[in-house]
Amino acid sequence: MLQAFRRVFVSLLIFFCVTPFVKAAETGEQSSDSPIDVIGKVVDHHYLALPGYELHLPRILLVDGEWYFYASTQAALDSGAFVEEDGALVPAGGSEISLDMSITSHLMYVWFGVLLTLWLTIAMARRYKRGTGRKTEPIGWFQNLFEITFVFVQDEIAQKNIPDDKYRKFVPYLFAVFVAITFMNLFGLMPWGVTATADITVTAILAFFTFVITQWNGSKDHWEHVFWFPGVPPLMRVILTPIEIIGLFTKPFALAVRLFANMLSGKIMIICILGLIFIFTDLFGAAAGVGVSFLSVPLTAALYILKAFIGVLQAYIFTLLSAVFIGMAAEEHEHHEEGIEAHA
Repeated sequence: MLQAFRRVFVSLLIFFCVTPFVKAAETGEQSSDSPIDVIGKVVDHHYLALPGYELHLPRILLVDGEWYFYASTQAALDSGAFVEEDGALVPAGGSEISLDMSITSHLMYVWFGVLLTLWLTIAMARRYKRGTGRKTEPIGWFQNLFEITFVFVQDEIAQKNIPDDKYRKFVPYLFAVFVAITFMNLFGLMPWGVTATADITVTAILAFFTFVITQWNGSKDHWEHVFWFPGVPPLMRVILTPIEIIGLFTKPFALAVRLFANMLSGKIMIICILGLIFIFTDLFGAAAGVGVSFLSVPLTAALYILKAFIGVLQAYIFTLLSAVFIGMAAEEHEHHEEGIEAHA
């Protein structure tokens, strides 16, 4: 019910925020005259926004078998080898870009999340190696929070969903995924920050990792239930096997889309609600904008708190479902094939 309301609310906000752009297009105005740019705030960029500054990122392009390296988009344009069309780089000679390996803002925040996770775990591992937290009680709120998080992932996520004799080897992956996704989700709360998980490419890669680990650690029993179905009549296998094969891919697909959709909608909600101030100012004047701000600003502040909670919640859901899928693949089942076939 809450998710349905949220989707309807986001749809209405997007419609309301996009209306000025439609009117501007109808009257022949430039899009730069629009009060806010919702899509421009959530799409990937080739620069890193910092307080009062834009750090342009390298462009790495493969064209006709030849690699081109530039410090920024402007450097690529200045070289004369590329021109800009509809905001995108295009080879000046009429060729097409075969592969674009350029560094983007979303990629940078993925690296930030991964590096922070590595730094956190290495720093805490050194403490435990020295005996702090192992021979004595954990010292400081930081180490206590780390231990609470690790024990939670180990006991409440891994152990409860993966067989007892196998769950320990998956704890490092599940813990790293939980912490990294949490960081990536919370980065978007910064005014200049980017929610990397609001990019379907990022969530698809994360889901792909879970998919590979799940299938790599699948038991013999898991693969029998995908291709053979012990105890099931042969004609039923013809129907069930394709369904199970499709199911192998729909699970990571659901993981990717769920995380992406929730984080993107949260980002859009904040932009749209805060953008109401500029929209009303543009449509009805400064007085209307000030009046709307008394509702828009407190609501945005409340949404920031809600988004922080949802950011952690979505990291938990992704980690939990990853553990469930791994546990289902690693689990062994008892079969009574002879009795079933005899009964059939």
